[in-house]
Amino acid sequence: MLVASTLNWSYFTVAPYLLLLSLRKTYPPLIGRKMTGNAEPNRSVAANNTRHRLRLYLGNIIERFTIPEEIVIVVTALIVGAGTGLGAMIFIWLLQQIGAFTALVVANVGLIVGTLTVMAAAGAIVGLLIDHWASEAKGHGVPEVMEAIAIRGGRIRPRVAAVKVLASSLTIGSGGSAGREGPIVQVGSALGSTLGQILGFSEERVRTLVACGAAAGIAATFNAPIAGTIFAMEVILGRFTVRYFGAVVISAVAASVTSQALLGNKLAIQVPAYPLHSLAELPIYIVLGLVSALVAVLFIRVLYFTEEKFDRWRIPLPAKTALGMTLTGILALLIPGQEVLGPGLHIIAETIAQDFPLSLGFMAVLLIGKLLATSFTLGSGNSGGVFAPSLFMGAVLGGMVGKIAQGFWPDVVVNPGAYAIVGMAAVFAGAARAPITAILIVFEMSGDYKLILPLMLATVLSTLVAERIFPESIYTFKLKLKGISLERGRDVDILQSVTVDEVMTRSVQTVPESMTLVDLSDLFAQSHRHGFPMLDEDGRLSGIVTITDLDRAVENDLPRRTQAREIGTPRNRLLVATPAQPVGEVLRRMGTRGLGRMPVVETDAPDRLIGMIRRSDIIRAYDLAISRRAELQHRTRRMQLRNLDDTEFVDIVLESGDAAVNQRLLDIAPLIPSECILVSIRRNGHVVIPHGDTSFRPGDTVTAFVKRSDIERIQNCLRSGDASA
Repeated sequence: MLVASTLNWSYFTVAPYLLLLSLRKTYPPLIGRKMTGNAEPNRSVAANNTRHRLRLYLGNIIERFTIPEEIVIVVTALIVGAGTGLGAMIFIWLLQQIGAFTALVVANVGLIVGTLTVMAAAGAIVGLLIDHWASEAKGHGVPEVMEAIAIRGGRIRPRVAAVKVLASSLTIGSGGSAGREGPIVQVGSALGSTLGQILGFSEERVRTLVACGAAAGIAATFNAPIAGTIFAMEVILGRFTVRYFGAVVISAVAASVTSQALLGNKLAIQVPAYPLHSLAELPIYIVLGLVSALVAVLFIRVLYFTEEKFDRWRIPLPAKTALGMTLTGILALLIPGQEVLGPGLHIIAETIAQDFPLSLGFMAVLLIGKLLATSFTLGSGNSGGVFAPSLFMGAVLGGMVGKIAQGFWPDVVVNPGAYAIVGMAAVFAGAARAPITAILIVFEMSGDYKLILPLMLATVLSTLVAERIFPESIYTFKLKLKGISLERGRDVDILQSVTVDEVMTRSVQTVPESMTLVDLSDLFAQSHRHGFPMLDEDGRLSGIVTITDLDRAVENDLPRRTQAREIGTPRNRLLVATPAQPVGEVLRRMGTRGLGRMPVVETDAPDRLIGMIRRSDIIRAYDLAISRRAELQHRTRRMQLRNLDDTEFVDIVLESGDAAVNQRLLDIAPLIPSECILVSIRRNGHVVIPHGDTSFRPGDTVTAFVKRSDIERIQNCLRSGDASA
């Protein structure tokens, strides 16, 4: 029986690949095979030529028949929505097949051995898929879509959709703790991006189709077109505009209609309709909102802490993903019923329907177990979403709050299940910083509109408190670690890529702290400056004195022999910068007090002045950051066009003793492969765009854009100083 099921599952999985091979042999130009003499096939060039010919053909049709712009937008949005809905159905079918295969293996081999074997094998295959074909499929997917919209004009590689479906199916179907919404969002976005690129659309319209795909993904997964639309506007695009709204709505509706036609019109979660029994419950919902914010922030920190630890290990990605799935399996086996495996929404629905009969202790175990299981699964590099796990944790947290409150006030708290429904929205809103989406998704998933007051109260409160505790969401934090800071869906914080050391003024005129008002007045008149650092008798920084301080002293009629130290800002109240600080951070600190300049001191000696950073220096830093980013984007675009399907972004973590540590980029440049770009260096939570004088330090995470065949060479170059591999 096991062999027969295995062959059946393998047939459906391998058959498309065998068909592709047969087509390649029969119709080489169709598949993109191009031979020159005895040379290897150049698939990427042929594929680019095919896409170019298709784009010209479709463009000619649009121009020949003079199709109105509105018709083009509506038709493309419908195609993306219907295609995403169909892709979601294929994804769900794959999940069912892999889930059935997993259950069969466990039944025949045994619970412990079967679970761990299948999960480890699935993790290894996922690692191979991501490592060799699409690194963007790693993790939960939504940040990659946001990055594509913000800085790549919405361009997503077509292969990402296929790899994401396969990797996520293996991850979730074998028991990984992840949701299916993230993969479908990325698949829909990749479909929209590919269609826009084939038709030769502008970057703005490609972004619109990417947002359409994201909305369609949520609509198809949860049968929630309204929430899908708002998710695309609130999270993916970061702004609400009429220009995007119409197309996104059409795409979400098309995806929902497609999924309903194939699966039927049923709610994602079947729960009772709980009312608000008493206004006295509102303070309890306020407490739930506050606690939800704490759990949401904890989820973000633990997830990315786990990801950082896995990224630092120098082992192949398939080994990491297999280890992460194995840890998830071990954790699940320790919890009765293995409730933390998979998305878990069906378990939550059943529990809410029974008004949460679980004990407080078991619910606490479920909450912590789900948080750790999701962190192990996704932090190790496996593929899946964070939407469903956050809903799971929110429901458990809400059930705990409802149970505790019912124990104290049984006449007020009648249904703990109502708190579970509100908790789902509150934790997701705190993690994603998307309160409107959270409210609507719970409405559409449950069909319960009777908890509007507590739902809005707890959700908004959770969002505000979580943002106060930790400013980045579970989606934007991943981008922040790459040096991308989003505001309204745009990458704005480019000053984070320039350090103070690169633009500060090193030749600084200082004054002794004992200088009198008369001498200070003459110095200001002669130099036309607005401020001077003050030094004590030993040459140490003791404060700063400005022309505003002098004017205030004159207005107060202070004695002419008054010394500078008596009117200036002393060292203990002085804001200072260090050479390694990003200019963006310094600018924010200066803006808080309205300062025009800031002394720069040694990192290890805060009283040793080495320079000043002024507004003019910050303007120069901005120009430098703009030019660097433009050059980097230009070089990256050229490399992508040259070999689109054979390039990868690779992260290399440096440690003490590596060859590149304490070396300048200029010194090791001759060893770096010619078709390799060092994109950024992540250092102590900040991102630096490298240039010739940039020195590498232990703990740096270097991101390189490189041909896949040169990955080992660049790793050897930075670690051992040997690029001959």
